[in-house]
Amino acid sequence: MTVEMLLEQFYADLILVKRAAQKTAMTYKISAEEFLHWLVEQQIKLRDVSSLNLVYFLTARKTDGCSELTIAKDISAMRAFGDYLVRKNYWPENHALMLDRPKASRHLPSVLSLEQIEKLLSSIDDSTPLGIRDQALFELIYSCGLRISEACDLKVANVHFEEHLILVHGKGDKERIVPFGDIAAQKLKKYMDEVRPGLVKGRNISEVFVNYKGEPISRKGVWKRFKQLEALSGVHSKVHTLRHSFATHLLAGGADLRSVQELLGHSDLSTTTIYTHVTDTQLMNAHKKYFEGKNDE
Repeated sequence: MTVEMLLEQFYADLILVKRAAQKTAMTYKISAEEFLHWLVEQQIKLRDVSSLNLVYFLTARKTDGCSELTIAKDISAMRAFGDYLVRKNYWPENHALMLDRPKASRHLPSVLSLEQIEKLLSSIDDSTPLGIRDQALFELIYSCGLRISEACDLKVANVHFEEHLILVHGKGDKERIVPFGDIAAQKLKKYMDEVRPGLVKGRNISEVFVNYKGEPISRKGVWKRFKQLEALSGVHSKVHTLRHSFATHLLAGGADLRSVQELLGHSDLSTTTIYTHVTDTQLMNAHKKYFEGKNDE
């Protein structure tokens, strides 16, 4: 069996048997591909792999400049790949279970201020159909804390204007209900009523956001448009930063951690707690800036 065939079968197993998210499955497939190519370079047969070989592979990855986070992902991928190889009788046991994942340092997410959000969104030209779409798209991403994929996959049937709610299909096939405000409602309704019909031209397209061809907008399309907004507004950021900003602004406004966890669709509360560190850091910086240089009277 070729390397390509083995990788495709591993990927299919992750999706169909293990029910892994598509992005996770692709990440694991890429790591497995790196490992298999390393075995070819080292002239080691897959059936002869030992735990020590896996350690040498990860050491080579580290030497090549991979971060601790990448190494941690590689180890998770190797464990999943090892499990697959055992089930397919390539390995007698999962050698990757002997590996310990490094503790990757957690960087605080970048967050935009309310003024920066306003500057970014107001740079969108709403005199064009695609501008009206972009206003609705990025306003919804920010005001609902959506991932890019969640915005791209949002279905017309899952938008409820009367209740100001959307049903979001998130990671791991998990669904959550997220409210949206009046501004997002106005921009979304204008797009849905005045622009989208002209783009889809009567075709049955289930996704809310479409491109100029009337086809579902892609992640790459959203990213490309956002880069243009960066240049226009002078606010340097990433699309995902809108999600980080949503969470941080909610917590700064007094929202409780559990509610923010539910709105973001985080499985683990510890993932959400990183935003409390962001707000704490902002408070400390604001305090330092205000009191710096002040003397007791």
